[in-house]
Amino acid sequence: MVITAGIDVGSTATKAVIFDGTIRSMAIIPTGWNPKETGRTVFLEALNNAGLQERDVDTVVGTGYGRVSLSFIDKKVTEITCHAKGARFLFPQTRTVIDIGGQDSKVIAVAEDGSVADFIMNDKCAAGTGRFLQVMTGILDISLDELGQMASGSKPVSINSMCTVFAESEIIGLLAQGVTKEAISSGIVQTIANKMISLTSKISCLEEITFSGGVANNPEICVILSSSFGAKFNIANQPQIVGALGAAIVGFENYRERGNKDAIRNVM
Repeated sequence: MVITAGIDVGSTATKAVIFDGTIRSMAIIPTGWNPKETGRTVFLEALNNAGLQERDVDTVVGTGYGRVSLSFIDKKVTEITCHAKGARFLFPQTRTVIDIGGQDSKVIAVAEDGSVADFIMNDKCAAGTGRFLQVMTGILDISLDELGQMASGSKPVSINSMCTVFAESEIIGLLAQGVTKEAISSGIVQTIANKMISLTSKISCLEEITFSGGVANNPEICVILSSSFGAKFNIANQPQIVGALGAAIVGFENYRERGNKDAIRNVM
């Protein structure tokens, strides 16, 4: 049996998946200040959850911004490839992947054969990212879950700035004017939706759409984004592990292909 591991070191959370053709186990922990140590820790936690030891794993693949810090892995792969792989495994008809991470957001167009057809990232500004939501909820003194609950069913107030710094000043001003937190929360989520719609307009996107990343854990925000897109979103039970899953699948496919080639050489 081939067993592989995928580790996705993100800016906010680090994820690991143990894969043997199915998802054997997973683990998610905060990244913290030391991605190298965190990557190792989450790997060991996922192994423990699977009842395995390091020697049982045939290959380890790293992805995410912190993959360069993982000295114990066998291969590094971009998160674009890994998110496409992971999304297609979970939802085989996926043609578009929307991922909202801590420091960047990305839209990936997936070809019929599962390969990446095109992609676009928002990595130069925090607008449309988990960091943007973190700053906004901090101003409102609420949690991300409360943001989604307050935004649900509320009429959004217009938030004109997509820049985190200017949006922060704008929201402080709205609170001073007596605008409700519910209206502001709805406006914040709509700002995220507008940013993602703007990204998707720049590449050719098709349904089905799979939504991944930590923000996808919030059902109310998912409903608002889905409604704004006018399309149903596929959302996994653990949407944060899509990239790590994809990394493990890359390792699994590469290992099996290499094994088949070695078998052919031995026969010859």
